[in-house]
Amino acid sequence: MTTSQADPDGRTVAPPAWVRRPANLGQAVTAELVKRIVRGVHPPGTPLPPEPALCETFAVSRTVIREAVKVLQEKGLVQVRQGSGTVVTPPSRWNMLDELVLGASVAEDESLAILDDLVVTRRLLESDMANVAARLADDPTVERLRASVERMDELVDDHVAYEEQDRVFHDAIMEASGNRIARAVVKALVSQVLHTARYVGRTDRSLCIASNLGHRRIYERIAARDPEGAAAAMFTHITDAWLVRRGGPSDAARLQR
Repeated sequence: MTTSQADPDGRTVAPPAWVRRPANLGQAVTAELVKRIVRGVHPPGTPLPPEPALCETFAVSRTVIREAVKVLQEKGLVQVRQGSGTVVTPPSRWNMLDELVLGASVAEDESLAILDDLVVTRRLLESDMANVAARLADDPTVERLRASVERMDELVDDHVAYEEQDRVFHDAIMEASGNRIARAVVKALVSQVLHTARYVGRTDRSLCIASNLGHRRIYERIAARDPEGAAAAMFTHITDAWLVRRGGPSDAARLQR
């Protein structure tokens, strides 16, 4: 979307809705409205602009706007009320597992509170899955984890390759737990922030080395068939890694839950 401009007389003129008209207008309008709601352009408790105004803003038909509003309702962002129009709902009702909602929320959250919540959720689920994996993992899985840790030791100078192997390591543990729901939730959450600078943080060689020490402790506890030790090692690893990426020990309070 482009910003408003002034005409020669100084009056504000609304710009064209799209610099290049999107192939799928419904998806494009929905994505833009999600961003505007999350950003607070349309605050909770206030109505969205009426259909004619939205049609003019985006230069689309009423059919496109109605489809976009329907999708917003499915995501929990708006509620259609008799006599009040389409009203923006409080954030507590938003579907935070939705790709557009989570992505927009992370982009707009200067405090990193959304990412803190994401890390806490991931930590709880992965700690439990590490516990189960220590009881259920077969010998080939344990060997995969060992090989993954050894491979990451070789990749500390290449943070992109290191991070890919890091994901392989964590996914092997989640798969070994057999908890398909928890695994799917973690993968869905992480996929939304995987390439955002706020989540990735620093990528120093020393940090990769420190991170892999955490992986090795997790692997060793799983190999030793120590469920509680594996869960504790995973809990500590995810917490410490995020605190380093987030900014340091001073930010620990939100994660001590």
